[in-house]
Amino acid sequence: MTENCKTLSFEFFPPNTDSTMLTLIDLAKEFESIPAKYFSITFSGRGSAQKETFNTVESLSNSTKIPIAPTISGIGLDSDLVQNILSKYKEIGIKKILVFRGDLPPRSQKIGDFTYAVNLLDFIFEKFGNYFEIEVGAYPEMHPEAANSNEDIEYFCEKMSRDVKGAITQFFFKPEAYFDFIDKCANLGCTKPITPGVLPFSSKKELEIMSKKCGVELPKDLIEDINGYKDEGDVKKFGEMYITSLVQELLDNGVPGIHFYTLNKLEPTKNIINLLN
Repeated sequence: MTENCKTLSFEFFPPNTDSTMLTLIDLAKEFESIPAKYFSITFSGRGSAQKETFNTVESLSNSTKIPIAPTISGIGLDSDLVQNILSKYKEIGIKKILVFRGDLPPRSQKIGDFTYAVNLLDFIFEKFGNYFEIEVGAYPEMHPEAANSNEDIEYFCEKMSRDVKGAITQFFFKPEAYFDFIDKCANLGCTKPITPGVLPFSSKKELEIMSKKCGVELPKDLIEDINGYKDEGDVKKFGEMYITSLVQELLDNGVPGIHFYTLNKLEPTKNIINLLN
């Protein structure tokens, strides 16, 4: 697999207890044996979750050899808070970040100073220049809040017109959605690397929850195949083979890399990588 892709990366989310932090550190060390370019850390702008995010970034930076790339989402944040967060990352040597808009809050909560990801990008470049290597988010199946796919791609290409290195996609299960998205972006002159994100899954429930949460379409044949299994162990094996096949097709068609949404679990991600090797 490493001969076929330029980057391999893994996403973790911040644990909320000391014991689960130790578990995550052990997990990250397991992934060190794979030549990953970086570990990304998800972001929450809510109160104590901001501290959990920073603690996770700092702990993994001190405990693993793989570079850490924290995510920052603009919705709900003001400019002073963003500058403070990124200044702390700079102090501990973080060089790469992922910049997203984030989910819209309930109507009772403020959107903050950054309505769109491009607003956050412009602020970061204004305050930090080109210190950070930045990647942004992409939605091959269209952002859930977009009016239509053409508008969505135009907004995406506007983000990519900034001095960013590339993008990482939301996970998907239909490779044609990714390739169609790439073609449409290229038609607008947007040719920076767009790394596909994939979600290894272990159960039908896990798959349904994550797909609903992220607005990702489940192919009919995938649902039918899963419904044909009664044993959870068989579902897990099927999931490994399904995602392995998806990743192999992506690699065979020259994608710049693969980004794994691990859900803070070693398996099935590592099994999938072993199957690819």
